[in-house]
Amino acid sequence: MASDGITVVTQSVVNVFVSSTVNTFETERRFQKDLNIEALKGKLELLTGASQSTMTLELYSKDSRLVCQMDNTSAMLGSYPIGDGMRIHVIDTSSKAGEFEDVSKVEKFEISKEEYEKKTDSVRAFKEKNKLGRFAKKDPEEDKQKEEERIKKENEEKEMCDKMNVGDRCQVTAPGNMPRLGTLRFKGLVDFKPGYWVGVQYDEPLGKNDGSVKGKRYFECPDKYGGFVKPGHVTTGDYPEEDLFDEGEM
Repeated sequence: MASDGITVVTQSVVNVFVSSTVNTFETERRFQKDLNIEALKGKLELLTGASQSTMTLELYSKDSRLVCQMDNTSAMLGSYPIGDGMRIHVIDTSSKAGEFEDVSKVEKFEISKEEYEKKTDSVRAFKEKNKLGRFAKKDPEEDKQKEEERIKKENEEKEMCDKMNVGDRCQVTAPGNMPRLGTLRFKGLVDFKPGYWVGVQYDEPLGKNDGSVKGKRYFECPDKYGGFVKPGHVTTGDYPEEDLFDEGEM
């Protein structure tokens, strides 16, 4: 404590940015102020990749103005006019800028498919050992059941299609969409999806295509008026085409 009763307290650590001629990026670090410059250089070597024996240090202000050289290796960091937010710049002429960031110079490890399959400590070996993914044990009964369900569903869709006729007026109630009116233009199997599908020309441009999918045409209609839905979402009946210009007058 000073004779006038005033005590001066300073922080024991300082938060600074670190840049270097070796890297193209900055990092923020916290250092003890009682750390001498020689020890600081040791930490900066690990941080930047610059050589401790050849590096020189410069201290910059928050607005990137050079404050001083930090060249006294036995001096403490706190003996320099350093504060939070300032920057320590590491200069190392023995290294090139970005030398440790150019991954094109890193030798790639390559292994043939045959050699990889022989390894016992690979991800593939782990999956094979634990019967995961494509190595999972297939149950013939389960596969048979799935195939029976697929055939049953397809037969049900065919029966629904058989009760519809091309040219029928219909209403489509697909999940997530408002009911839409249109005319049935196609029914049957398609190339883009398994099972039976119904092609509809909507009264309004609420569709996704012009009656063709992936280059194959199933029916003709203006673009954005066509769509394909599963038979279970289609109901045929007396659905008069709405006149968009009808204002209720006779």
